[in-house]
Amino acid sequence: MRPYVALLLVLGLLASAGSLPSAVRGDEVKYVGGTIATLPSGTEGQVDSADAKVLRFHSSKGKFEIPYDTITSIEYGQKAGRRLGVAIMISPIALLSKKRKHYLSIGYKDSNDVSQGVVLELSKKMPRLIITVIEARSGVKCEYDSEEARKHVNG
Repeated sequence: MRPYVALLLVLGLLASAGSLPSAVRGDEVKYVGGTIATLPSGTEGQVDSADAKVLRFHSSKGKFEIPYDTITSIEYGQKAGRRLGVAIMISPIALLSKKRKHYLSIGYKDSNDVSQGVVLELSKKMPRLIITVIEARSGVKCEYDSEEARKHVNG
């Protein structure tokens, strides 16, 4: 019994210290992965959609730009995970609630006409704005992985 309790305490401390994967918050965006070789997966940064021609991602570890006219696909989905850290630290009832992660995949062609792609994790307040901007500037309609994801963006 004692090793089990110790394991739960360690997991709880890791969760509270942020060592377990967590959803991004506020204006942060996480580069989950893709074909940007110069940027490590899991890099957190900011997305800048203010330029009418180019979508930009920048962080302390690197940056990338995607011209809107090169975008070939936009996909949005949500993945729900159980709140293990909260359940361990506070209450097992928290296992009944879900924490959603919001993923945006963008496919585009580089300057050599080669297909490229990025997957970004967005905070829950960002999908509606960023998808609307990308759709309007690229002329490409977003595809959704579920009706629930579509409702989150379109209301």
